[in-house]
Amino acid sequence: MDDGIIGLLGGAPPPLKIVDVGAMDIGAPPYARLLDLAGATVIGFEPNPEECDKLNAKGLASHRYVPHFVGDGRARTFHWCSWAATSSLYPPNRPLLERFSDLPELVVVKETSEVATTRLDDIEACKGADYVKIDVQGATLDVLRGGPETIGNALVVQCEVEFVQLYEGEPLFAEIDQEMRKLGFLLHQFAPMATRTFAPLKRKPGAPSHGQVLWSDAIYARSFLELGKLSATELLKLAIILERQYQSRDFALLALQYHDEKTGGSLWDSYSTLLTGKIKDKPPLL
Repeated sequence: MDDGIIGLLGGAPPPLKIVDVGAMDIGAPPYARLLDLAGATVIGFEPNPEECDKLNAKGLASHRYVPHFVGDGRARTFHWCSWAATSSLYPPNRPLLERFSDLPELVVVKETSEVATTRLDDIEACKGADYVKIDVQGATLDVLRGGPETIGNALVVQCEVEFVQLYEGEPLFAEIDQEMRKLGFLLHQFAPMATRTFAPLKRKPGAPSHGQVLWSDAIYARSFLELGKLSATELLKLAIILERQYQSRDFALLALQYHDEKTGGSLWDSYSTLLTGKIKDKPPLL
């Protein structure tokens, strides 16, 4: 599709601001396809100081990482685990973890420390975020409640959600979904589901991913029922994120229809032709 929407603009796209909460480098981030866009910037938060230093050592001029414990602003106990990526503001739920194979050994508490959490809404650099990624091992709702303005003004949020309490007292997907709806979002997609087999059975290497669903990443976009409340620039950014990162070209086309209603433009016609080979009849807006 060449450059998709970007190729139709005739110029540089509007710059995107990305906020990454729980930025430890354990593979390509879920916003990787946005990083080569002109003007894209990242402000990331990684409480593990060694991991934070590694991220900053990459020397990417448009990226900055800070060792904050992001949450709801309360003083908390942080649980440092055997695999750094499983460390959390919540204690691991050992009785539940022990029911599964290839999981409990990754979530063993090595030490704890008393920490002060920081609210997203109190961090000036987070204002105007377009995309927010949250991966904080059970503390997603804490981050949402500490950042209603930052998150409520974003366009897309990808956050880790659990379906059972891997950590004691952690809020589960249903509570996070309710909070996201309050902030003006609707669930758009799930990333692949993370499953584990009940012990003592183990999944054979290369076998299908059968087992109990335990967690996933939930992708939220601003409610398609209220796109008319967004500015033309926000609608264009939303369309670019949806197409480029999630291949959600149908939703991107809808955002462009609202964009053209505000600007008198013709991006909907151009993108519809790019997708189908011809201009389609526009459906009515909600």
